[in-house]
Amino acid sequence: MLALFTDRQWLWGAAMFYLAGWLLGTWSWSSRGRPSGFAVYALLAAGYALQICGLGVRGQAVGGCPLGNTFEICQFTAWSALSVYLVAGVTFRSGLLGYLMACLAAVITVVSLSQPSWDATRRAHIFGNNPWLEFHAALAVFSYGVFALLALTSLLFLMRLHSLQSKSLGGWFALLPSMLDLDQIGLRLLLVGAALLAASLAIGSVYWLRDTASVSVAKLLASVLVLLAAAAMLGLRLRGWLVAKRFAWACVALFGAALLSLYIVDESRRPLAPPAAARAEP
Repeated sequence: MLALFTDRQWLWGAAMFYLAGWLLGTWSWSSRGRPSGFAVYALLAAGYALQICGLGVRGQAVGGCPLGNTFEICQFTAWSALSVYLVAGVTFRSGLLGYLMACLAAVITVVSLSQPSWDATRRAHIFGNNPWLEFHAALAVFSYGVFALLALTSLLFLMRLHSLQSKSLGGWFALLPSMLDLDQIGLRLLLVGAALLAASLAIGSVYWLRDTASVSVAKLLASVLVLLAAAAMLGLRLRGWLVAKRFAWACVALFGAALLSLYIVDESRRPLAPPAAARAEP
């Protein structure tokens, strides 16, 4: 079944479903004043199934979890965010969050598929057939998917806050969950994301301590800084020092930092160019 299409064909199919969810939500929003929650959720679920097939085909081709280049990392991050949303999305009781999730998934998948240079180099067996290292990398990227969903819920919180401050309580603002619900969802997502990233780094540290030269300093520092930022935010939130608007903006910034760290991680895998003298012909 999977062999009927290439990995990119499966992933393009997924991207089209995500894009359809985005367009349907936009049309429903503009014509009826609210996004079509169930229909968008169904389109996201269909795209998610195709994305699993595409990542599965790619995983078989590279001999492991497909996290070897920018394209694969983007696809896996979108899949991770969708995994959390599809499992727990019903508890959010917000068609607007599904609409934003469709927007995010469509943008990440379509842009990554449209950039051939992001997928120009395919790395096989990047984890050396070590399932623990593979699990470490998958957990780390999955935690960033959780941070992506956290950023979306934080944007909803900011929108709800704006509606209250401007006294615009009608229209699509009425579809937003309460600030208390959004605040609790954000806190739980931050806790889950930080816990997953901490577990990932704990697993990776076992192998890094055996061979400190196996991981670049930039990659290690970027991942640790994201974890420290998430842990600091969690501590400040629980103490009541980082709340409401500041907490929401901090969550959005955390996802931006996570994306930057993914870029640093991917760049650290690129082989350094040999010195000019070494490249010169004898």
